[in-house]
Amino acid sequence: MDGTNGSDLPPVTEESFCKYVLYYEMNNSRVRIWDLIILIPNALFVLFLVVRFNKAQLKLRATSSPIFLTFYTLVWGNVIISLIRCAVSMTVNAAMPVGGLIDKILWVTVRFFLLATEMSVVIFGLAFGHMDSRSSIRYVLLATSLISLAFTVTQGTLEIIMPDDMFHIDTRNYDLFGHGGMLFWFTTSLVFAVIYFTILLLPWIPLREYLALPTKLSFYLYVLLLALLDATQAVGAALLTWGAAPAGLCVVDVTAWLYFSLYTPLVYHTFLSEFFSVSQPSIMFSYKAQMDEPMDDDQVSLPHQQSFSSLKTDSDYIYQQSNSVYDSTLFEVGGTTPMNPVYSASLQSPDSIASGQSLDIGLPAPGFQTQNMLST
Repeated sequence: MDGTNGSDLPPVTEESFCKYVLYYEMNNSRVRIWDLIILIPNALFVLFLVVRFNKAQLKLRATSSPIFLTFYTLVWGNVIISLIRCAVSMTVNAAMPVGGLIDKILWVTVRFFLLATEMSVVIFGLAFGHMDSRSSIRYVLLATSLISLAFTVTQGTLEIIMPDDMFHIDTRNYDLFGHGGMLFWFTTSLVFAVIYFTILLLPWIPLREYLALPTKLSFYLYVLLLALLDATQAVGAALLTWGAAPAGLCVVDVTAWLYFSLYTPLVYHTFLSEFFSVSQPSIMFSYKAQMDEPMDDDQVSLPHQQSFSSLKTDSDYIYQQSNSVYDSTLFEVGGTTPMNPVYSASLQSPDSIASGQSLDIGLPAPGFQTQNMLST
């Protein structure tokens, strides 16, 4: 070893297209192709979120489950920080010591947000039926943030103190962001791949009898894609670390682009698109019941919550009856939360009032007054 975080093999030659694309600047404008091809899909996704923002806001108000808001917030946070990184990287000179340091810090920051989201989504998927409350969600986010912080601090330290020779640019005398070095990248990718493949095996092992596993196919497809991505990434890093194969750099380039460009849209499509696109969203994660009657895969309500089948129009998302939006999932399981009948009537949809539905505001029943007069 040469005292750097990588292998003792010679660096990949700069003539390699897969390395050239990482630092080539368009017309010496500091706008690198690598930043541009990551910026474009993230910018398009932000545009998509902006167009659908009003409808998403109505749907989020219509549900008392905090899990959807959590996913939506994570999606927005990831895509915004990715755009900021691309924009700043296009304005600083990475060949200068300060510019190169800023560029690496931004890469590590993006990795922190994406990794925290990645782990949180898997935990929510595996234990969603047991943590549909704000306190449990906060605990998960705190735990995953601490793990992600430890990961990214290690990665950033390796990047700054022990940069990988394979990402050194001799002609410009600076180092590209090397994801902590090929050895670190290989090890962490392999660990995550093993974890994801283990999750995929859970429904097929005897342990499934003791776990409330999701039955939604979309969750397992999400895990499978991450498992394949990490496994491919580990192979590419291994080729660079021990095989001296320039093709390994092309492999990790592709996996890195997929992760930093398309991971956030994948989270949205897997866990939020159905919720935001239909008037009667189905359950995010269905679970195998551990009782005699299995849970129907087509169930349209969240665990421990009322059904969404009463949702009709956009205005109904705001003016819901007390037995849907205002139920307390934190303190009650079977019944509904008591509510003043006058307040309950005020929450009724204008559409419902216009359609001639009666307002139950606690008025005396017909004949009540006559009966009292006769008794007197």
